[in-house]
Amino acid sequence: MDSANSLAVRQYLLALQDKIVAALEHCDGGTFQTDTWERPGGGGGISRVIEGGQVFERGGVNFSHVMGDKLPPSASANRPELAGAGFEAMGVSLVLHPRNPYCPTVHMNVRFFIAHKPDAEDGMLPAWWFGGGMDLTPYYPFEEDVHHFHAVCKSALSPFGAELHPRFKAWCDRYFFLKHRNEPRGVGGLFFDDFNELGFAESFALTRSVGDAFLEAYLPVIARRCGLPFGERERDFQAYRRGRYVEFNLVWDRGTLFGLQSGGRTESILMSMPPEVKWRYAWQPEPGTPEARLYEEFLPPRDWV
Repeated sequence: MDSANSLAVRQYLLALQDKIVAALEHCDGGTFQTDTWERPGGGGGISRVIEGGQVFERGGVNFSHVMGDKLPPSASANRPELAGAGFEAMGVSLVLHPRNPYCPTVHMNVRFFIAHKPDAEDGMLPAWWFGGGMDLTPYYPFEEDVHHFHAVCKSALSPFGAELHPRFKAWCDRYFFLKHRNEPRGVGGLFFDDFNELGFAESFALTRSVGDAFLEAYLPVIARRCGLPFGERERDFQAYRRGRYVEFNLVWDRGTLFGLQSGGRTESILMSMPPEVKWRYAWQPEPGTPEARLYEEFLPPRDWV
């Protein structure tokens, strides 16, 4: 395996965070609060958070770069041979919860891991991989928006092989699935992890393509929907569906688990939580309603491009 350039990855991630925050501030008209933090076990990060904005009720765009002597279980789940190895992990992760229920919630992250694997013959052999993706979680979806989001995801991957988009799209559908509800979280996008098969230069280029595609995938959707009128009914359903977001992040998400298991900053890890959420007992949407249309036409996985 060719050698990894972690400094180049770090520089890209910091620039990506700045670019995305600047674009989101222009969209919202508000300002992201910036917190720099240090991790006692090694490393730290920069959290950029907006609350109570004109467009974004809550959102965060976080950079972290942490290291330690023992890889957390969530990171070695698919690589048991690396359990207990030393590690270095860095990434940019964002979640945006718009105020308008016609605007979808979105998640994106790109990340890089290096694990130092003990080896009897060669000492410490580094193993590295990239991961990331983006997915859309609408409440009152529009086909035009979902088509656009998936088309941009496909375009980001197409230079690296035609087989990657269907593979990463299906991976996203499997990953962002609430097993305890037997229900998708949203309408998907793309997801990949433990990825190094193209070598460092091309795997890094693919990861950059995904990170750079986010604004193109999401901001046109916000521009079309943020001015639509809404009422208490729509806000109520938005709060109910946000509960699914909370459930997934706290029960199933490997990124949340990694952050908590590695001793990351809790405030930054849980910035993905929506500001207002509701749960109801055994609630079902009325047939023929816009709320039922989400479940019937959009949540079941399908080919959007």
